[in-house]
Amino acid sequence: MIPRPAVLVPGPGSFTLRPGTPVTADPGLERLAARVRDLLPAGAGPEGAGPTAAGSGGAGPTAAGPASAGPASAGPGGEIRLRVVAGLPPEGYVLDVDATGIDIRGGSPAGVHHGVQTLRQLLPAGTLRRAPIVRGPQPVPAVHIEDAPRFRWRGVLLDVARHFMPVADVLRFVDLAAFHKLNVLHLHLTDDQGWRVEVPGRPRLTTVGAWRPRTMLGSRIHDRYDDRPHGGHYSPGDLREIVAYAADRHVTVVPEIDMPGHMQAAIASYPELGNGFAGGVRTSWGISPHVLNVSDEALDFCREVLDHVVAIFPGELIGIGGDECPAGEWDTPAARSRIASAGLAGPHELQTWFTARIAEHLAGHGRRIYGWDEILAGGAPAGATIAAWRGAEPAVLAARAGHDVVSCPDTSVYLDYRQSDDPGEPTPVGTLLTLADVYAFDPVPPGLSDAEAGRIIGAQANVWTEHLESARRVDYQTYPRLCAFAEAVWGPPARDHADFTARLGPHLARLDALGVNYRPLSGPRPWDARPDAPGHPRDLADRLAEVHEMTADLRR
Repeated sequence: MIPRPAVLVPGPGSFTLRPGTPVTADPGLERLAARVRDLLPAGAGPEGAGPTAAGSGGAGPTAAGPASAGPASAGPGGEIRLRVVAGLPPEGYVLDVDATGIDIRGGSPAGVHHGVQTLRQLLPAGTLRRAPIVRGPQPVPAVHIEDAPRFRWRGVLLDVARHFMPVADVLRFVDLAAFHKLNVLHLHLTDDQGWRVEVPGRPRLTTVGAWRPRTMLGSRIHDRYDDRPHGGHYSPGDLREIVAYAADRHVTVVPEIDMPGHMQAAIASYPELGNGFAGGVRTSWGISPHVLNVSDEALDFCREVLDHVVAIFPGELIGIGGDECPAGEWDTPAARSRIASAGLAGPHELQTWFTARIAEHLAGHGRRIYGWDEILAGGAPAGATIAAWRGAEPAVLAARAGHDVVSCPDTSVYLDYRQSDDPGEPTPVGTLLTLADVYAFDPVPPGLSDAEAGRIIGAQANVWTEHLESARRVDYQTYPRLCAFAEAVWGPPARDHADFTARLGPHLARLDALGVNYRPLSGPRPWDARPDAPGHPRDLADRLAEVHEMTADLRR
């Protein structure tokens, strides 16, 4: 099983699942019970003709309705019971299988959900397919499992700004994450290369900002383009569907509207938000020098967008980015006037001032900001949660400053980075990040006191999509490395890679059943290569030196 349960004790005998096995559930677990019924084997007659595997990569919820005693034609002996009980950790669960049935008890509905994901892994991989192929009685081995996660933030970032992903593909991405007991989807919705959120009263954000005339092929050092328009955006209904679908699987969606940098798509839509730039949506990768100005009009624009976002996303944290914002354009009369009126020392303090204003506005909605570790420079607002991506040092500094921290160092958990030195790897970029490297990741950096370590609330793996133009390519870069990450953030620090590898073999059959285009353990297939989109591999030592230089402002 992946992630590996904390306690697993095999028992004697088994319980036999039949097409009519009853499923009973506590109030509030009805939809989960419906998905459990869809795991039952198909029968030979009409009774077995209908079930499909919910949560197995489909584009939407499956059977709904109350979870009570199951079908009237229930088979003989035993039942599946889903219960919320006191005394367990909120996301913890206990799963018992014996001759009398299957009992899943959770400390909350989320805990029961995690127990059901474990049950799905106890069943044949064929039960995960969208149509029933497992027929007739199916024995489930007797077992006692006790389990709970180490971290409360077990996340994955999906970048839909660089390459737009249709709603159905996002829902499938959520399903796969939830299957591995991840519970946060960080949705990167805007960037220089595309704006993906429809905002009332701002039509040009999607008629202009959501499209680019061409896309860079491979690393930017090669300066190649495909000359094919790319675009797309989400309506409010689309985003509400994603939020509701994820919540039904106990995944919180954290939206990110990157500001004040990575805003070229917005500035192309409304040039008055910029500092004199009059060009279009960025077509190349890398950091744009074109950032928001610091006028009242630009601040009002950000508030307007965030008001819309908080009306859709109910979570407490709202991502505001804050990364990679060059201050070169903040040498204008308007910027100098703002520096003087705010009593700042120069352009380098404008981003800190800007972030504080945004944090104040979100606080009025009862929300807190979630930002990349660059917002630590000059002092991040109180209550900010920090995504520490430039190595381990920002996580240490943020924790010591009293912030909650999500560890996501690029050299450990950036899944767009290359997986091997095989020349067949598609668009190999970044430092080498193997399956074993991801499995060895520990979100808590060394050198922290117990209190400081307690501020590391978890970690997330980041799936940036500059070079991932389709769901198929996202699959290849993400799995099975996300399986390794899921175990690293669920279980204890001490892990056995050989044991994980042994369990991963059978788990790949589940990914096959779920239709995942994962990277084979043997290496890339001939058709995985992208000779038209060459990469730019990096040396780890060079990258670490670069990161150390990048974070010098945090050490001052």
